[in-house]
Amino acid sequence: MAPHPKKNVTTCVVGGGSSAHVLIPLLSEMGHTVNLYTRRPDEWKDDVSCEITNGVTGQVSTTYHGTIHRKSNNAADVIPTADVIILCLPVYVYRPVLDQIAPFVSQTKKEVFVGTIFGQAGFDWMVSSSIIRQEEEEEEPRSNIVTFAIGSIPWICRTRTYGERGINYGPKDVNVVAVTPPGRFDKLNDIFLKDISSRTMGKVKFELADSFLDLTLSVDNQIIHPARCYGLWKKSGGTGVWDSLAAVPFFYRDFDQESADILQRLDAEYERIRQAIRSKLPQKKFKYMLGYLELEKLNHKSSHVGILASLKESVQLASIKTPTVEGPDGKRHLDINFRFFKDDIPYGLLIAKALAEMLEVKTPFLDEVIVWAQTLRGECFLNKEGKINLKYCMSQEYLCGIPQVYGLHTIEALDN
Repeated sequence: MAPHPKKNVTTCVVGGGSSAHVLIPLLSEMGHTVNLYTRRPDEWKDDVSCEITNGVTGQVSTTYHGTIHRKSNNAADVIPTADVIILCLPVYVYRPVLDQIAPFVSQTKKEVFVGTIFGQAGFDWMVSSSIIRQEEEEEEPRSNIVTFAIGSIPWICRTRTYGERGINYGPKDVNVVAVTPPGRFDKLNDIFLKDISSRTMGKVKFELADSFLDLTLSVDNQIIHPARCYGLWKKSGGTGVWDSLAAVPFFYRDFDQESADILQRLDAEYERIRQAIRSKLPQKKFKYMLGYLELEKLNHKSSHVGILASLKESVQLASIKTPTVEGPDGKRHLDINFRFFKDDIPYGLLIAKALAEMLEVKTPFLDEVIVWAQTLRGECFLNKEGKINLKYCMSQEYLCGIPQVYGLHTIEALDN
C-alpha cells in the first residue's frame, strides 16, 4: 500500500498491547504522526509492521508498515502534541495511566480525543475523574476533551515480536463506539476510526452507541474470559492444573459445553441487569447493550445459534492459548495473575454486581464466579453475605472499577 498523504493529526498510542502493534502501522500508513507512550521505549523499533494472517493456516495475506515519530516513558514527551490519545492497555491499568497523562493533555487545543481500543468498565467515569475534572474544586471542568471507547477491539490480534511486529487475524464487520459529546462522532470517525477500519481493512465500519453503559453491560471479554477459566478449572477437577503444556486445552478451539453453560448463565444474569436499566432509564434506547449472541452477530455477522459453536468454530480465535504458568511441580497451572482475572473480575463482573445491587437485582451465579476468583487470588470483593464489600473495594487506589470509587451511587448518575 502506498503511504497516505500526511494528515494534520498526531495520535499518541498509550501502552504496548497487541492492539498497539496493529494501530501504529495502520495509522502511520494513513498519514498520522504517531507517538508512543510506553514503559519500555527502548524495546520498540522505529518501524513497526502488522501482518494480516489466517488464524488456522498462519498464511500472511497483507503486511502494513508504520513509523513511530516519538516514543518515551515520559508523558511530557509524547502527550502534549496529541490530537488523539488511544489506550492499548489491560483494563486494570486504565485508571493509573490516565492519572499519569492527565497533566500533559493539551489545554490549548480546541479538542483532544481521549479513548480506548476496548471500552470495558465505565471508561467515561475514568476520564471524567482523571482528566475532565480539575484538581481544584473551584476550577471549571475541562471542556476540550472528547471521550470515546470502542466496545471491543475491532480485530483479533496478537503480538509476534514485541515492539516490532503484530499479527491481525481479521477485522470484525461492525464495531460500536461510545462518544461524549456524541455530536463529535462524525469528526472522530473521519480522523481516526475509518483509518483503522474501512480505509485499511475493507468493509469494516463503526456505529455510535447511545451510552457508555451499552459497552459496560454488553457481554464481551468480561464474561467470556471468566466463564471459560471457571469451566477449565471445573474440568480439571477443581485444580486448574495440567500435566504438560501439550495437555492444556486451547482457550477457544477446545471450548466445551460446560464453559458454554457457564457463559450462558452469566449472560442471563447480565440480561436481568440490562432490563432493569432499561426500565430505570426509559428515555434511552440502549440499542447496543447486547447479550453474547446478539453481539457476536453484530460484530461478525455470525449465523451461529449457540454459544459453543460461535467460540469453538471461530477461525479468528483458534490460535489463542489458555494462560498458564509453570508451577514448582513442573506442571502447568492456570495463571490467576493474567489479565483474564485482573481485568475481568474487578473491572468486569464486579461492576455488573455493583449495578445489580443499585437496581436490587439478584445475581447468585455472578456472585459464585466472583467468589471463586477472589478465593483463588486472596481477595475480598464480596463479603460473606454476598454483597459488595465497599470497605475492601475502597481500601486501595485502583483496586477495582465499581461506580462508587468515582462517587457515583445511583443508576441515573452513571449516564450523565
